[in-house]
Amino acid sequence: MKDLKKIKVSLGSTIRSTIQIIDTSAMQIALVVSSDGKLVGTVTDGDVRRALLAGISLEDIVDKIMNKNPTVCSVDEDREIILTRMKAKGIHHMPLVDASGFLMGLETIDELMAPKKRENIVVLMAGGLGSRLGPLTEDCPKPMLKIGGRPILETILLNFIEHGFMKFYISLNYKPEVITEYFGDGSQWGVEISYLHEDKKLGTAGALSLIPKKPTQALLVMNGDLLTKINFSHLLDSHLKNHAKGTMCVREYDFQVPYGVVKIDNNRIIGIDEKPLQRFFVNAGIYVLEPEVLDMIPADSNFDMPTLFEKMIEEKQNTSVFPIREYWLDIGQMADFDRAKGDFVKVFK
Repeated sequence: MKDLKKIKVSLGSTIRSTIQIIDTSAMQIALVVSSDGKLVGTVTDGDVRRALLAGISLEDIVDKIMNKNPTVCSVDEDREIILTRMKAKGIHHMPLVDASGFLMGLETIDELMAPKKRENIVVLMAGGLGSRLGPLTEDCPKPMLKIGGRPILETILLNFIEHGFMKFYISLNYKPEVITEYFGDGSQWGVEISYLHEDKKLGTAGALSLIPKKPTQALLVMNGDLLTKINFSHLLDSHLKNHAKGTMCVREYDFQVPYGVVKIDNNRIIGIDEKPLQRFFVNAGIYVLEPEVLDMIPADSNFDMPTLFEKMIEEKQNTSVFPIREYWLDIGQMADFDRAKGDFVKVFK
């Protein structure tokens, strides 16, 4: 919400002074309040222009041109409700009042439609060799291979930024300078990027032991060789709603047995299932962890995420899954890389 002091005018103020408020705040609106602080009207840039065309003097009082029945919302209403009402009314500003009509705030449609800023740290695992991609990764870490004209890791970063995440760690091992020179401190994207340097391979969870200061909120972890359109805000919200210590994203994987499966009871055939389709949920390489879970990761040791989740399960800590229904592709082999290049224009543009 905006600083009300910059956009409030009192009843009886001149139109000229109101114009100054509108121009100075760059909000294209002024909120007219009574002496006791109640909202009594609004004045927009359009109201002023119509007044000028009608020949009203700038020295006249603002009461003459203000909208005396503006659309308002309660200060206690959910932002989604406020946004829905603004869209329905086709307005860009929504004054917020309490039950007695006192002005409490102002929402703008631009701010409501912008992603909620998240303080949660995101860790992107980008230290792998990518040996299965052969010559492509001889001089380039796999997360820096370009698809759609930019590195895979940049697409991942942009997806997180789109959902309001601003603080990142990138784990490094193979050719780290390629990544650090490209991303720097993240200021080019308006975010903060720091680095976790692995002197040896620490696995998909071990690098988290290198985080210099334990986070105060849940952190998200993602492999740096994935392309996905998952809604990271929904993932975090689901994790918090389930009161989980750890959440693992999972992907449905179908496997069709290429033969007729014979069902046997002792020495007797009791049925034949011709080329049955088996469905499983597999680890999708994206996680949410509560800060205290980091204490379970040994320092300076190779340690993988499945092992961490097995440890949480053994200790009967609450773990949950988040099924991915959106686009998801693990770029592990050349065929995946070629598919990603074809998919990119359709999915990410």
